[in-house]
Amino acid sequence: MASPFVGIPVDLGARIVQGSLRRQRVFRDRSDPLALPEDILYERYRFSSEGIRYLIVLVGPYVGNATKRSRALTVAQRVCISLRFFATGTYLHTVGDAEHISKNTVCHAIRKVVAALNTLLNKFVVFPSFLPAQTVKEAFYQLAGFPKLIGAIDCTHVPLNAPLGEHEADFVKRKSTHSINVQMTCDHQLMVSSVDWLGPRLKDFPGVKSWPTVSARCGAIHKITNCRYDGVIVGDRGYACMTFLITPYGDPQTPSEASFNRALSTCRVKIEMTFGVLKARFNCLRGLRVKPERASQIITACVVLHNIATIRKERTPHVRLVADDVVDPITIDHPTGVAVRRAITAQYFG
Repeated sequence: MASPFVGIPVDLGARIVQGSLRRQRVFRDRSDPLALPEDILYERYRFSSEGIRYLIVLVGPYVGNATKRSRALTVAQRVCISLRFFATGTYLHTVGDAEHISKNTVCHAIRKVVAALNTLLNKFVVFPSFLPAQTVKEAFYQLAGFPKLIGAIDCTHVPLNAPLGEHEADFVKRKSTHSINVQMTCDHQLMVSSVDWLGPRLKDFPGVKSWPTVSARCGAIHKITNCRYDGVIVGDRGYACMTFLITPYGDPQTPSEASFNRALSTCRVKIEMTFGVLKARFNCLRGLRVKPERASQIITACVVLHNIATIRKERTPHVRLVADDVVDPITIDHPTGVAVRRAITAQYFG
């Protein structure tokens, strides 16, 4: 059989054979940050391609270009740059190197996206839930038999690594590290239903300071105390037991009290799980190198993104629960709160 390369120089024939065996290279459009497989998109940005496109449309009116310069970042680039920072928590110059842009450009993009997400806070963080209050109560009751429950409350510390100036001592926690103290409530689906800033130190927890001052600063508590919702929330012994905030017995003496504590713990762990998912999804919350005011904006942005991801059923990171921070237990509970706790125990756990 005659060779198909008769009359063709040997070196050219070899190149033709090699070229026919070599797989054609496909170049990714670097101007399109979504031109990647779904697994890589989630690893980098914590959202699927559809989720990122949703965010682009959502924040587009707030972060769109005010200039027609050819080298200005697109909305998609700004969103992906910000998501990459939230997901990794790395240095801005590292994010810039990965996206082939300068550190200043990264900082400007993140600022715009954070501001946009803060603007959307009240649309995506709703107390007690996006679902009707009765639906939330029924879900918690089916979970542990705890009645009239519309949420769980607790605080978490977000470490701060930036110089804090003259107020540095105000942000020192028990282990001589610096952090900002954030209080949140959640529903049974791990959706954040409120976020409040109670101060940097553990002594600023509700129940330690005068309650009228604290309740005025806490959106969820303020709504319950003003009788907007017929229900209660549960917390740990770092809070005082009140008519609308139920805490466990410090030293249960009867089987009924022990059963009450177990049911309350089963419901309260939802807020611990929420913190775990939030910090696993956005590693920047494990240590922010910004001032407290800026840190509060980034945390709020991450909370909004967490709720969006939950609503859209984005992939949930695996979370391993760890022991809670040690808190100073409240020894003086309000008499009305103690009465409500005893009534719930007698009626549902007796």
